[in-house]
Amino acid sequence: MADKYLLRVTAGLPHGSSSTSSYFSHPSHTHDQYSIGFSFVPHRSINGKSLVFGNDFDHPIRDRIPPGFNAAFQIVKWAIDPGLDGDVYADKPYLYGNALSSINVLSVGPKVDREAIEDSESTGSEHEEEVITEGGFEEGQDIRDSLNIPASAAARQKWFLGGNDRLENWQWEEGRIYKADFFNPYLDFNEFALKLPGFSLKALGYLGGEDYLRYVLKDKDTGEVLFVVIFTLLPKDQLDKDEIKTALPGKSDEASSDDLTGRNFEPKADDLD
Repeated sequence: MADKYLLRVTAGLPHGSSSTSSYFSHPSHTHDQYSIGFSFVPHRSINGKSLVFGNDFDHPIRDRIPPGFNAAFQIVKWAIDPGLDGDVYADKPYLYGNALSSINVLSVGPKVDREAIEDSESTGSEHEEEVITEGGFEEGQDIRDSLNIPASAAARQKWFLGGNDRLENWQWEEGRIYKADFFNPYLDFNEFALKLPGFSLKALGYLGGEDYLRYVLKDKDTGEVLFVVIFTLLPKDQLDKDEIKTALPGKSDEASSDDLTGRNFEPKADDLD
């Protein structure tokens, strides 16, 4: 489950929202533009080579890929995530990286009581200001140590790129809690632009009415989706709340602003291909 997402934006929903968060004042995140932080407890064990994190679409986007994308993708693979792979020209385009090497920060925790976790969630407790750090807590650190996983985030990412045997030796264990954070300074949501060192790619002029940015954590072998976060770009003339509720099908008059921004998104059947 995704606990939170944080953006640096000058406009968005709900109206009057803060344009930033104390998260971005933390010394580790002063240059970052967004964060997707989450914790999850697998219902079943998943092998390390199978769990991926990244972007996908349920419709073709090949006719709206901006010039320069291939160059930008090579820069991303060289400078940011060498494990990233995919096909943006497919009927259902995707860009995935293995979760163990793509996620910026990973913390391993103990086995937990799922009912206790669900009870905690039902109280509505928020953790939006939490800054997740690399490592482990309780017996989670022992698991990392037993596999000789490096202590720092960057070294752990590089270590898991070192061979399939390292991925296969890892298990996302049923009933164990994991905390993770994905962030970077390159994706500017104010301009819907990818800003890389020495290279900028603006996608705004190439987006159509169906376009959005979807992040997924999924088992690539079974197709099972663990969670989805969707960022939707809305035209200025739809920023009025009443117009947004009309534009997004299936929303009742009681729909909350959180629902409109995707914070309480429930995957549909089509998302579980």
